[in-house]
Amino acid sequence: MKLYKFIVFTCILVLCTAHTKIHKYYISNTDVAYVADKQSVQIISRIFIDDLERVLQERYDNVPVEISTNTDANDLYIETYLKTKLKLKINHKEVTPKYLGKTIEGSIVKCFLEVDKVKRITALEISNQILFDIFSEQQNITKLNINKRRKSYMLTKENDSAFISFN
Repeated sequence: MKLYKFIVFTCILVLCTAHTKIHKYYISNTDVAYVADKQSVQIISRIFIDDLERVLQERYDNVPVEISTNTDANDLYIETYLKTKLKLKINHKEVTPKYLGKTIEGSIVKCFLEVDKVKRITALEISNQILFDIFSEQQNITKLNINKRRKSYMLTKENDSAFISFN
């Protein structure tokens, strides 16, 4: 219950301060949901634009990245980064989510990913290392909605993965 209250408070804090350009906390929010009738695991990651631009510039040889401009190069950088930082295992088998694109809401970029052709889930593990390479204090709220069961996790550099099982 305390974790739930903390997560709700943190989400409200992020939403209330989404208009500020500079922030003193480092947090992302990732939702993972299984949509049984579509046989699809859908992932939405919300990341501060300035933090994502900074990590992409540092990782890719100081290439200037401005996420608000829709270029194929920017999407390729985001896709490549997310594929290295978001690892997913479904039924104990590693899968690679497909990057679908992004939208921008204020100072937040929403990245959409999907794993299709998932008939059922008996276990799901996610490793969420987004921005850990530049911010040691980064926290990644990761919410799972699998088989009508909801779980939330606060992932850190020291504890970067979450697991849910239905056996």
